[in-house]
Amino acid sequence: MKKLIAVISAVALIGALATGCSGNGGDTSATGTPGTGTSETGAAPSISGSITAAGSSALAPLVDFAAKEFKASNPDVSITVNAGGSGTGLNQVAQQSIDIGNSDVPAESKLTPEQAAKLVDHKVCVIGVAAVVNPDVSVSNLTTDQLISIFTGKVTNWKDVGGQDEAITVIGRPSSSGTRALFKEFALDNNEEMTTTLQSDDSGTLLTNIASTKGAIGYLALSYLIGNDKVKTLNIDGVEPTLDNIYNGTYKCWGEEHMYTYGEATGAVKAFLDFMVSDEFGKSMETLGYGVFGKMQVSR
Repeated sequence: MKKLIAVISAVALIGALATGCSGNGGDTSATGTPGTGTSETGAAPSISGSITAAGSSALAPLVDFAAKEFKASNPDVSITVNAGGSGTGLNQVAQQSIDIGNSDVPAESKLTPEQAAKLVDHKVCVIGVAAVVNPDVSVSNLTTDQLISIFTGKVTNWKDVGGQDEAITVIGRPSSSGTRALFKEFALDNNEEMTTTLQSDDSGTLLTNIASTKGAIGYLALSYLIGNDKVKTLNIDGVEPTLDNIYNGTYKCWGEEHMYTYGEATGAVKAFLDFMVSDEFGKSMETLGYGVFGKMQVSR
């Protein structure tokens, strides 16, 4: 009898343990927190949503490259990047029609004080702008005074600045262009460039126009000159437009690149902007022709 009671007790104990384990099954599964994608295993929250960015054509290649890199780790985020010029991007973000307005210049230079006050500036990198010419132009260096004379229309033939007897064709940018504003301030000493019939704020189009027009001159961000063999880059006052010369302060035509949001960034937009200024992505900037803030030996 004692043996029978012992067997019955053992069976009951096993049944109780089995029932207890079965009852906890739903509680120990990694269901995560609703809306965050976070599980009890400590996995990083998933990021989803859509981001629209527009503005500076000089910054567009970097933002586009960053978008592809970011999406590789965050496939549920949709990112659309357009150019259109700094003024366009700033106006659109001020109107809240896009999430990020990319600009070569501070918002205050393109918007009213009231509009600019509502935007938050995210500085992401340094960019240089170089004067470039059609390869048939024999000149390789211009002084600041010569550059001003060309872009204001006072000098119209390359022979007057040490080149061949050939008419100069200036290919400019519209007044809304942030690259134009930067070039005006730091290359032309704030002299206004003349109005031209050939102009574009699409840097790719502008490069093509200079490359296909004999005697042409214009200006482009260094990011458009990586691996370039279609146009020739000019030195200014004997200084070559390189990242090293921007870092040490000898090349003067450079500026800070801005990505503006309407108010503080949140969600996927904040995550993307954080990625843009991360050490991880910083390694890619220089290979694309953009300068890293941490290497600057001068400031503005």
